[in-house]
Amino acid sequence: MKHCMKLNISPFRMIESGEKTIELRLYDEKRKKVKKGDIIEFSCAGVDYTLIAKVKEIYIYKDFKELYENLPLEKCGYKGREKDADYSDMYLYYPQEKIQRYGAMGIELEEVWYTASDKL
Repeated sequence: MKHCMKLNISPFRMIESGEKTIELRLYDEKRKKVKKGDIIEFSCAGVDYTLIAKVKEIYIYKDFKELYENLPLEKCGYKGREKDADYSDMYLYYPQEKIQRYGAMGIELEEVWYTASDKL
C-alpha cells in the first residue's frame, strides 16, 4: 500500500541524505494503516520532487517519551545531538491530548529514492 505524508524541509533533507531513517508520527487512525513493506511518498513545500521510501519496520509506543527512551535517536534525526534530544520537541507538531489518545510511532525507512512530482 502507498501512503502520502508531508514533511518540513529539515527532516525531508535528512531522509533524503540517509541521515534520518526513522520518521516519528502520531499513531492515529491514518498511521495505523501503515505496515511493514508499504511505500511512503514524502512531499515538502517548495521542493519539486518527492521522496519514496519502503517501510522497513514499525515501532509503536504509548507516547513520545517512551519512544525516545527506546529508539536510537541518531536514526530519528538527532545524529550528533542525541544529548539534546527531548520528546517534548514533538509538542510542536502534536497536541499532548492527541499523543495521550493515540500514542506514538516510529517508521523505519529503507530504499529511499526520489522522483519528479509531476510524473506521479
